[in-house]
Amino acid sequence: MIDSTLSLKSKTTMKKLLRRLITVILVPMIIVIAILIGILCWNSFQYRTILQNVTAASAFNQNFKDDIDLKMFYYVSDSAYAEGKPIEEVESARKLAETLLEQTTEKDSIDSIESVRDLCQTLELRMNEIDDAESYDEGMEQLENNIYILTDLVQTYMYDYLYHESVYLSKIQDEIEQQVKLVIFMILALIIVVGIFVVIYVSRLTEAITAPLTKLTGRVEEISNGDFEPKEPVDAAEIEIQKLSNVFEEMVGKLNYLIQENKKVERRKRHAELELLQAQINPHFLYNTLDTIIWLIEADKKQESISMVSSLSDFFRFCLSRGKDIITLEEEEKHVLSYLAIQKTRYQDRMDYEVNIPKSLYQFAVPKLTLQPLVENSIYHGIKLQREKGHIRVQATDIGDKIELSVTDNGAGMTAERLSEMRQAIETGERIGFGLRTVHERVQLFFGEEYGLTITSADGVGTTITVVIPKQKQDEEVLVDV
Repeated sequence: MIDSTLSLKSKTTMKKLLRRLITVILVPMIIVIAILIGILCWNSFQYRTILQNVTAASAFNQNFKDDIDLKMFYYVSDSAYAEGKPIEEVESARKLAETLLEQTTEKDSIDSIESVRDLCQTLELRMNEIDDAESYDEGMEQLENNIYILTDLVQTYMYDYLYHESVYLSKIQDEIEQQVKLVIFMILALIIVVGIFVVIYVSRLTEAITAPLTKLTGRVEEISNGDFEPKEPVDAAEIEIQKLSNVFEEMVGKLNYLIQENKKVERRKRHAELELLQAQINPHFLYNTLDTIIWLIEADKKQESISMVSSLSDFFRFCLSRGKDIITLEEEEKHVLSYLAIQKTRYQDRMDYEVNIPKSLYQFAVPKLTLQPLVENSIYHGIKLQREKGHIRVQATDIGDKIELSVTDNGAGMTAERLSEMRQAIETGERIGFGLRTVHERVQLFFGEEYGLTITSADGVGTTITVVIPKQKQDEEVLVDV
């Protein structure tokens, strides 16, 4: 990668350039804003006071009349819903009126809020007088003639107060708007004067910034068209743009390096895939299978021969998998079942098998041709080397965010020395144990070095081969840190 760093000593920062521009604009504006603040200060104080009054008045219960009337009706009629006389609600309205009266300056508003205060006092007296009613009818009459009328008046005068204050608030707002218009006119005049100087300065500043950015944009377009070769950075007057160009070219160099490395990894994947596929489609396996089919036909075992041809067809179809490298665990299960069915027919009573993959794991992804090479290893290096009937168990286990695939046989097993050789061959990539080594390599290429294959074995007891893969669905992107 070439050295793509240009000297920054003679450059200046964009912060300094922008600071000069801000100074040219800001100083005159501060003067005008100070004048604006002084003019608006007094009216703002008045406006805020009235707004506080309106806000406080808005705390008044908008359903004051309905609530008081209903509670008093329940009280007079001795209803089961009665909660006593609503003295607290009336007292709250009276205190609100007294608070507003202390802050109100407009005569109409004062008259309205004084009426609310006085009516609340009268309402309390009338509510207490209802207790002296000698009959239900008398109580209802007082309710109609006193309470209902007073609550209506309280609510009406409170609304009048809000109306008068809102009118006064609107008046103050109009005055402020007129003063703002005057100040805006002054600001516009100042902007015209300052703008002449700013335009000249900004045009020079813009050219200094946009010219190198345009060149940098052209460089980005070159990269988007596939040119990943690092080049000399754009020469800019500003430190920030110069740094951006320098770092950008360094990034292009690293990206080019990573692309080349990724191509190498992909070639390794395809090479391992081809080797494994070639290993599965070997002449001996095909010859022996076809020989078994011929034997079944000659023995007039039509159904068995058809089943074996079907299994062979499924086996090769799953080997190809429409060119996919990653398939579902369900598809991998079908592939290994077709292979086991063929081998079961060939060896008949010398082996049996079981495949236990939970359906809950079917949807998760696995590299194609992961289980079959492990089963083949168990047959040819375990079951065939003993006289007793062999058993192969294929199993998938959910272990949180991972899946553990295992192939276990009760075959000849391995000595400690042979097991050590196999483990070392898998890690170093030696030709010994080719099928297992290729499975281990492909799993790590797809999912990362923390995944892969492990072997445990005991001489004369059997062998277990385990593959750990991440719990990842087929449509999710496979990310590998290479």
